[in-house]
Amino acid sequence: MEPKPVPAHLELTVRVGCSLVYEVTGTASVLLNVKAGADARHQVLAEALTLGDNLRSDQFTDSHGNACYRVALAPGSNYFRHDAIVAVSSKPDDYGVAIPAPQEPGALPLEFLRYTLPSRYCDSDKLVNFAWEKFGAVEHGWVRVQAISKWIHENIEYRYLSGRSDLSAWDILSRGYGVCRDFAHLAVALNRTFNVPSRYVTGHLPDIGFPDPEGHMDFHAYAEVYLGGRWFTTDARFHEPRIGRITVSRGMDAVDGAFSTIYGGATLSYFQVWAYQVSRGRVGVGDPLDLTKRLDNQWAVQMDRGA
Repeated sequence: MEPKPVPAHLELTVRVGCSLVYEVTGTASVLLNVKAGADARHQVLAEALTLGDNLRSDQFTDSHGNACYRVALAPGSNYFRHDAIVAVSSKPDDYGVAIPAPQEPGALPLEFLRYTLPSRYCDSDKLVNFAWEKFGAVEHGWVRVQAISKWIHENIEYRYLSGRSDLSAWDILSRGYGVCRDFAHLAVALNRTFNVPSRYVTGHLPDIGFPDPEGHMDFHAYAEVYLGGRWFTTDARFHEPRIGRITVSRGMDAVDGAFSTIYGGATLSYFQVWAYQVSRGRVGVGDPLDLTKRLDNQWAVQMDRGA
């Protein structure tokens, strides 16, 4: 089969992936959600997924369109690895797209109504009074979405490794700090209080045009809001458009966006994620990770040098 042509606007190349190890003491399985999803803003050029030592697995698409694998784990150590080369645009989020007015709930597509409702981690019903007191006077639509993002960015402290799986948006508002997952949950929940469809998104975010002196590489979580017939990105962790987002999953909250969900006697003993810009044709899936070949992690955007 001939490779799919790459659109001209996807002129940069990013390598993304993860390496995971699960230690199993009894009967266990894992629900895995790590592959890049379908998105007009990126195209997978090549990828490889290793699910342990020929472990039995079932692939399926969940109700949000995410590509998932249910894998039966074996006693002992189970090694997983995903590696992909992806074409992305050099333009930041939603570049050049006019922001339309929001739709009233009665005019929304029926399949998006669920994204206006409270969920396990986006408990918008608890935030109604706070939301209206803080943002009720702000113009409805994108202006209010941006105001919510800015407030979270400026008032919730980002603390690396402070994440907990039992904290909701209400908890984070009360605690005052968290990780990107928590910033995303709070943004989703606050936007839902105004009947703006909002969904939780996980994926990879390389440091293109945005250096990270700490060198963090991890899965990233942010939000999308539906306005006037289109989904738009809003990321309260950074509160500015970024380049090269690669979506993995979307859903109501982190329940739908978890990279893995464990059933039974297993623990995650090793976790590594990578996302960095490379020259197209000079790095392939399965190659050793070599950060001397990365082109990002600086303020200037390096255009692709090609093969």
